[in-house]
Amino acid sequence: MVAPTRVLPAFGYVLEVDGQFKTKYASKDGAWSEAVALKRGRPMLQIRIYVALRKTREEVRLPLG
Repeated sequence: MVAPTRVLPAFGYVLEVDGQFKTKYASKDGAWSEAVALKRGRPMLQIRIYVALRKTREEVRLPLG
């Protein structure tokens, strides 16, 4: 059995939910608005945005209060 590979995109933003890539977005605003909506509906999920140009991930957290 061959383990699946995660192909990282060269550009754009990818919504990552519990360590798995889900949806690719062309704009940062689109990715963040979807991530925040998902986090509000299911706060127990770990949601991050993968930024392809910088090859980094940004944690999505809701404001307290």
